[in-house]
Amino acid sequence: MAVEKQWAGTTYGNGLMHRWLIRVLRWMDVRMLYAFSALFIVPVCLLLNASRRIIYRYFRQRQGYGRLKAAWQTYKNHCLFSQVVIDRFAMYAGKRFAIDIDGLDHFRQLAAKPEAFMLLSAHIGNYELAGYSLVSDSKPINALVFFGEKQSVMQHREEMFADTHVRMIPASQDMSYLFQIDYAIGQGEIISMPADRLFGSSKTIGVTLLGAEASLPLGPFSVATMRGLDVLAVNVMKIGMRHYRIHVTPLSYDCQAPRKQQMQQLATAYAVELNRMLTMYPAQWYNFFDFWQPRQSASR
Repeated sequence: MAVEKQWAGTTYGNGLMHRWLIRVLRWMDVRMLYAFSALFIVPVCLLLNASRRIIYRYFRQRQGYGRLKAAWQTYKNHCLFSQVVIDRFAMYAGKRFAIDIDGLDHFRQLAAKPEAFMLLSAHIGNYELAGYSLVSDSKPINALVFFGEKQSVMQHREEMFADTHVRMIPASQDMSYLFQIDYAIGQGEIISMPADRLFGSSKTIGVTLLGAEASLPLGPFSVATMRGLDVLAVNVMKIGMRHYRIHVTPLSYDCQAPRKQQMQQLATAYAVELNRMLTMYPAQWYNFFDFWQPRQSASR
């Protein structure tokens, strides 16, 4: 059976295209680009990319939708993803979005303590906007990011994060980023890691998500339990044309339990929160590969 080509994980386009888009967005209403993308770009993507089949199966098998509803939601999912990408570049162009934060006190309480803590994210909604809104004056946030992202995107992120105490750590294949994370934890800083995609290591831990077995990367849960860190799940979901809501949820686990059990408890708590978000915002799932495809667990 042929293997479907998976999404590369990088922002489409080159530096010239990105600079052009930013210049356009300085004077153009984002809704005009939303409409252009929905009418002309998304239909082409649905025709040419395997993502349509993957997301269609997600709606049929994991969300339990009928054929027509799943097909419509697949189109809606791609439209929303294009809006998320446009919104990121709109931020680079100087535009701002209304952002509500549910659970901000959880973040503030941990930020006021001397100990490090961890933020876990997923490829749903638009997590990058958290770096402009969920900030601490006293603790830098060290955000693990995909090593292969386009240089133009990384440059604009660095410029935007300059005033928000956010430092990006590219997840290189040699795993050297782990030393940077360990140092930041020792300094009592904040660590931000995606917990739904593998970075470097192939070790995974099994959970139940939307009624089926799935594999999450072991790394984030291993890092947290190794130091007994407090952990928050942070998801930034689009709720309007220019409106987002950040959900901040504490994840609990028994720090006195055996380490393997701690990791499983934390991964399960994270999966429960991710399940809650996908129930509330089913169309904002942006893992364009077969997430529930069985993979060998290496958590033992």
